[in-house]
Amino acid sequence: MLTWLLVRRASGVLHLRIDDLDRARLRRPYVENIFRVIDWLGLDYDYGPSGPEDFLRHHSQLLHLPAYNQVLRRLAQQPGLLYGSQRSRTGGAAAGPVPLATPGAAWRARVPVGIAVEWGDGWQGATQVPLAAELADFVVRKKDGVAAYQLASVADDLRLGTTLIVRGLDLRPSTAAQLWLAGQLSEMRAFNAQRIRFYHHGLLTDAAGNKLSKSTQATGDQGVLALGNPQPVYAAVARLLALPAGAGESLASLRAAFNSAT
Repeated sequence: MLTWLLVRRASGVLHLRIDDLDRARLRRPYVENIFRVIDWLGLDYDYGPSGPEDFLRHHSQLLHLPAYNQVLRRLAQQPGLLYGSQRSRTGGAAAGPVPLATPGAAWRARVPVGIAVEWGDGWQGATQVPLAAELADFVVRKKDGVAAYQLASVADDLRLGTTLIVRGLDLRPSTAAQLWLAGQLSEMRAFNAQRIRFYHHGLLTDAAGNKLSKSTQATGDQGVLALGNPQPVYAAVARLLALPAGAGESLASLRAAFNSAT
């Protein structure tokens, strides 16, 4: 909704993009839910799939694997930039570097110690992330040989001509990783904080202070759809943006209040 408000205020082009490279977590009901929620909220978009079938046939990230692999090959040609790793996400056994050609090895980007990435954030102002401390040696190709999120996200943003990215505060390390990674190849350097405006928003939390996310949603839980009426969502967005009382009564009032806010 935040992306929709910003893009509509700027008379921009809004893309619906669904990441589906993590095939182990991909479920048809999850994809269907995305479209149901968008329709329920009353949001529109200018480019992207019209439904689950259109997504799988014409917009899946699997259709762009050759482009991701080309970038991976170019990164692998940079001396000392990538190394193979067989350690798990939790940093378990077999953590030492191995050759890139090792079967079942993930490819990691070697982040120099002390590297800090800076940008001017649309909501947070001047931002600096110590990348080596926050997201050291992140994965660019998973053990299954498929490009990982950080690389695929940059490639997709460049392909679509993205100039606005809205994310939660918890994803600032990912933004730093992507900006740094893009700087390693000349063909990716158009992904930068001068061309792209980043907005990192605060997070909505539950009564215990934990962020709301799909990963913590109970099985069978309908999420926001269980509210029956989207008005509480509009109200939550209005509170997050510190808009005047009554701004969250409807999507139209939310948009009007946001457009008039400075």
